[in-house]
Amino acid sequence: MSRGYVASQGDTVAEARSNLKEVLELFFEIASPEEISTRLHDEVYITHVEVAVG
Repeated sequence: MSRGYVASQGDTVAEARSNLKEVLELFFEIASPEEISTRLHDEVYITHVEVAVG
């Protein structure tokens, strides 16, 4: 089964968060209950990653 992803971007972190909130709200408005249940999981993983640039 192929799953799509919800993503967004912005010129600042605050704008990216705001845009992500908007796209998630839209997803939950239009997605069927079946679509939502296939994307929701019991576990959520969040991590912080540092990357050296230059």
